[in-house]
Amino acid sequence: MMPNDKLDIRALLKGLEHYRPRRKGWTWRQKGAVNLGPFTYVEASPSLDKSIPLPSASNLGNIDPQPDAVITTEIASGRFEDDIRRMRMAAWHGADHIMVIRTAGQSHMDGLLEGTPQGIGGVPITRKQVRAQRKALDIIEDEVGRPINYHSYVSGVAGPEIAVMFNEEGVNGAHQDPQYNVLYRNINMVRSFVDAAESKKIMAHGNIAQIDGAHNANATAREAWKVMPELLVQHAINSRMSERVGMRPDLICLSTVPPAAPPSPDLRLNLPYAIALRDFFSNYKMRAQMNTKYMDSSTREATVTHVLNLLISRLTSADIQSTITPDEGRNVPWHVYNIEALDTAKQAMAGMDGLREMIDFKTTGILPEAVREIKERAILMLEEIIAQGGYFKAVEEGMFVDSGRYPERAGDGIKREIEGGIGNQAVIKRSKDYMAPVTAHYGYNNIDQYDPAVKDDPAQLIGGSTLEDPEKIIYVDELDFEDSVATRLDESERYRSTSILKPEVQWLGDGVVTVDLFFAAEPRVAEAAAIETGRKMNLTQVEVIHKEVMHPSEGTRIQIKGTVPFEIDTKTLELPKIKETRPMEEIIDYYKDHPVHVVAGTGGSDEHSVGMREILDIKHGGIEKYGLSYTYLGTSVPIEKFIDAAIETSAKVVMISLIISHDEVHYRNMQKLHDYAVEKGVRDRLLIIAGGTQVTPEIAESNGMDAGFGRGTKGIDVASTIMSLLEKQHDH
Repeated sequence: MMPNDKLDIRALLKGLEHYRPRRKGWTWRQKGAVNLGPFTYVEASPSLDKSIPLPSASNLGNIDPQPDAVITTEIASGRFEDDIRRMRMAAWHGADHIMVIRTAGQSHMDGLLEGTPQGIGGVPITRKQVRAQRKALDIIEDEVGRPINYHSYVSGVAGPEIAVMFNEEGVNGAHQDPQYNVLYRNINMVRSFVDAAESKKIMAHGNIAQIDGAHNANATAREAWKVMPELLVQHAINSRMSERVGMRPDLICLSTVPPAAPPSPDLRLNLPYAIALRDFFSNYKMRAQMNTKYMDSSTREATVTHVLNLLISRLTSADIQSTITPDEGRNVPWHVYNIEALDTAKQAMAGMDGLREMIDFKTTGILPEAVREIKERAILMLEEIIAQGGYFKAVEEGMFVDSGRYPERAGDGIKREIEGGIGNQAVIKRSKDYMAPVTAHYGYNNIDQYDPAVKDDPAQLIGGSTLEDPEKIIYVDELDFEDSVATRLDESERYRSTSILKPEVQWLGDGVVTVDLFFAAEPRVAEAAAIETGRKMNLTQVEVIHKEVMHPSEGTRIQIKGTVPFEIDTKTLELPKIKETRPMEEIIDYYKDHPVHVVAGTGGSDEHSVGMREILDIKHGGIEKYGLSYTYLGTSVPIEKFIDAAIETSAKVVMISLIISHDEVHYRNMQKLHDYAVEKGVRDRLLIIAGGTQVTPEIAESNGMDAGFGRGTKGIDVASTIMSLLEKQHDH
């Protein structure tokens, strides 16, 4: 599809019952050196066919280097049709691992869900959702030119059923860890591990990459930085089980969340832990994610922690880099923060490209000592678990998620009973003649007594299971026609197919906006004032989403969100003209061959000089950078002096800055400048350009100027325009 075409959600949903995934299994990025512009990147992957470069790339030929690690984003608002649009945005910013997980989802479900239910405390993953999103990702893959891995949970007591559905529908990655069920969902231990064996076998058949759940311990423990030994133990238990069941080591991924975050001494705590993981688990892959336990609602704070985590990822060669946003603290899945987190990862990893080639870890001192201590404590813990009688007994004794640094114990660990929890007594011993004629079934299956010839493929007995014969899949569209994608699409159709727009945060046309405010007041007063401000701005459902004290009495920053009561009709909008800025090298080459001198200053009674100096000076990327020379006349320059100085210096261009606008003096000074040039007989050989906060191209040109510039203008914009005007002048 073309970049200017929106995804047609209704067309995507048509024929969904016949859709089959064109690709199964996880895809790692191609790794190696990549040449882009004047640079060589050594820890990189091929560039995308279509992408959105970082803003600063405009100064570097719009290069968009892609790091070698798979980049993750989590997208799950509860409306999969809106999430599809966000997936496309994310892919253009470098994401190739789209995780659809949030809150509870299928972790709390007892069976495979059909339809698209909402409002149950999470994002339940249904076949229809998975199939629609995988189909959309096929289109998006073609657009960006890179495979995209689709991911969700295989957890809860419905884990095996979900694993089958994921294999059938081409899901590429999934969380699977029986310890997550036991510790955090209170699912019976026996049931959880039996289900995990079956789930892992099915995932292994589909080459679905597995991410474990050990990181939840440091998100749950009271003092997370103390559970590092336990995290190694949890990783070991799940990874070894996965490999024994039949998973390829390169598809076993450890969720390596740093247990600490600033203002703790982040690197001193987290780097030894990351190195210990690499030492112990070198056969497996590492998925690096931020620790959400220490995340508040500050976007700045989350970004700083993210960058420090990315430094550790670069130093220890993370294979998958997750991106966590302040959504965790705000509990709203914002479009923009997904993208900002992706750009943060891309920017930081590109900036640290080749870092490991330039540094070595010290072999003596605090770093190796800390690494050794973490590993020793983990081994001691594993030995005690074995002595206790195994994992189940250790959980009963509360050994896990204890915030003491093992072998210290704080006594606050999570305790579960072996004969307790959801699904207790739900595991039934197989009868002697049990046989299931399906693919990827775990355990002894008695095939020999039926047909030894199909021992390695029992599904032959029924002409193939759903994994071989997708036509056997029973596709259920919707169960609740009031809460269905068709109903939701109808409700938002005006924003999809007409000229009507409304701001949005997570769902099309939801009308949500954010406002940044500051009050010279203490926090409680500022919060109340912010809510009242939102109401007076005619926002509804006003909430405070961030509060930051600048000083206990002098001021508080507040961010609110609310819903606007109006819509915008694009037919009534006056769109700004598109200004084409020429490439930097082309501009520089032009002025080498066509020297241009400029006379510039602030006109009339105007004393403002900063904006003009930034347009002129090389330090700020002004026109001087591109080869133009200039004479700066200063501030409050009489209008006549601009033209006289231009004649004296043989200048080709006059630039006047006009900020003051009362009594429309800026209009009159532009016209006066034009008229004086005519009077002196030089108007036809001078370009006259005006700029200022109240100046627009239309205003400038209507008052005798050749061009005008307003807010946000850069030196390259002015240099490019002068070049185009001179070329046009020469052609005539």
